[in-house]
Amino acid sequence: MSHPAPRSRLAVAEAITAVLEDVAPLPAERVPLADAHGRVLAEDVVSPVALPPWDNAAMDGIAVLAADVLGARADAPVVLRVVGTVPAGGAWRGTLNSGEAVRIATGAPVPAGADAVVRVEDVTYDGDAVLVRDDRDVRPAPGARHNVRPRGEDVAEHRVVVAAGTRLGPSGLAVLASVGCTRLSVVRRPRVALVASGDELVPLGDVDAVRAGRGIIASNTVALAALVREAGGEPLDMGVAPDRPDALRERLQAALDADSDVLLTTGGISVGDRDHVRDAVAALGGRLRFWRVRMRPGGPVGAGTLPRASHADVPWLGLPGNPVSTVVTFELFARPLLRRLSGDARPFRRAVRVTLREPVDAPAPLTHFLRVTLDAEESGELAARLTGPQGSGLLTSAARADALLVVPEGVTALAAGAPARALLLGEGALDAAALDAATFTEVRA
Repeated sequence: MSHPAPRSRLAVAEAITAVLEDVAPLPAERVPLADAHGRVLAEDVVSPVALPPWDNAAMDGIAVLAADVLGARADAPVVLRVVGTVPAGGAWRGTLNSGEAVRIATGAPVPAGADAVVRVEDVTYDGDAVLVRDDRDVRPAPGARHNVRPRGEDVAEHRVVVAAGTRLGPSGLAVLASVGCTRLSVVRRPRVALVASGDELVPLGDVDAVRAGRGIIASNTVALAALVREAGGEPLDMGVAPDRPDALRERLQAALDADSDVLLTTGGISVGDRDHVRDAVAALGGRLRFWRVRMRPGGPVGAGTLPRASHADVPWLGLPGNPVSTVVTFELFARPLLRRLSGDARPFRRAVRVTLREPVDAPAPLTHFLRVTLDAEESGELAARLTGPQGSGLLTSAARADALLVVPEGVTALAAGAPARALLLGEGALDAAALDAATFTEVRA
C-alpha cells in the first residue's frame, strides 16, 4: 500500500496539527478512587446527593430567629431561652419559636424555624438563658439566613459534579469522595514504547566507557520516561537499537508487539549515513506524515503511524538524538499527543507573557525555543533570563529551565526589556524559594 509523500519543513503549528490529526482518547477503565489522582474522567459524574445535605451552621454560635435579635447591643442585650444543643453530627428535632435559641456547632443542621446563626463571640450564657450583645450577623439584610449554608450550596442533587475530560487533582477527588464515589471510569493511560538509536549509547552507570571515549550514556531514555509519566503515560523501555537497519526494524517491531499505544524513537532521524529510522518505519509499512520542522532546536523531527494487524495504527514520533532537542520536541509534539490520548481537554503547556532581562539573538529563519528561568518581579512582570549557552547538546540548559522562550520565525533578535511569550515547563515552574511577606498584606494591580 502506497502512502502520500511526507511533508517537509513544516511550521511548528502545522506540525502540531499533523501530530494530533485523527487522535481520539483511549478506551476507559474503572479504577478505585484512591488510584485516580492525575487521571482523566471518561464520563460525567452525577451526584446522587446534595452537598451540604442540609442547611447547616457556618460557625459556632446559636441558632435564632433573626427578628428576635435585631437591635441587640452590648448595653441593651437581647435575652433568649436556650432550648437545646446541636453538636457536629447531631440534630435537634424540634421547631424553634420566637424567644428561643439553640446552641449549635459549625456544620450542624440548623433547626426548623431558625433563620440565622449568631456567632459565639457575640453571646454570653447565663444558665438556661443566653444574652445576645450584637446584631451584626442579622443587621445587614434581615431575612437573608445569615451564617447558614443552604442545602445544595456546593453540589446540587442529580447534577454533574465533575465533568468528563477533567484531570483529577486532590480537591476533585475529595468532591467525588464526598458524593459517595468509590470507583471511577477514567481514560486508560497511553503505553509509550521508547526506542533509543545509536552505536554510541552505553548503559546507565557506565562512566568508564565515557572516560575511555567509547560512548555516551543513554540519558534520553531516562528523560523521556519521566516526561511520559508527567504527561500521564506509562513508559515502556525497549532499549537501545544499534545503527543497523535490521536491528532497528526488529526493535521497532518488538515495540509494536508490546501492545504500545505510542512509539517514540530518539536519534537516527537526520540525514547522516547511520540515520536509519525513517527507512525502518517505511520497511514496516509505516506512513510518514512529515519530516523536519522549521524550528531550533529539534528541526530533524518526524511523525507518522505504524500498522499493527490486530489494532489500529500506532502513532510514531521520531525525536532528534541531541538531549535538548529531545526534550523540546517532546514538549511540543509528544506531550500534547499523550494528553489527547489520555482524554485531557487541555493538552498544551500554558503560554505566559514574559519580559526579557537580556538580549537574545535568533538569526536563522526558524522558530527558536530558548531555555529560560522565570522570576516574578515586584512590578508584576515575569522576568525571563537565559539559563546559559543554548546549544542543543547542553542538557544542563534544559535542567535549569522554567520555560521555553518562543522567538517566532522571522524575528532575528529581541532586546532586553522586550515582551515575549514562554511555555511553562512542569508544575513547579513558577514556585518560589521564599514567600514575599507582602503577599498577605498588599493588593497589587
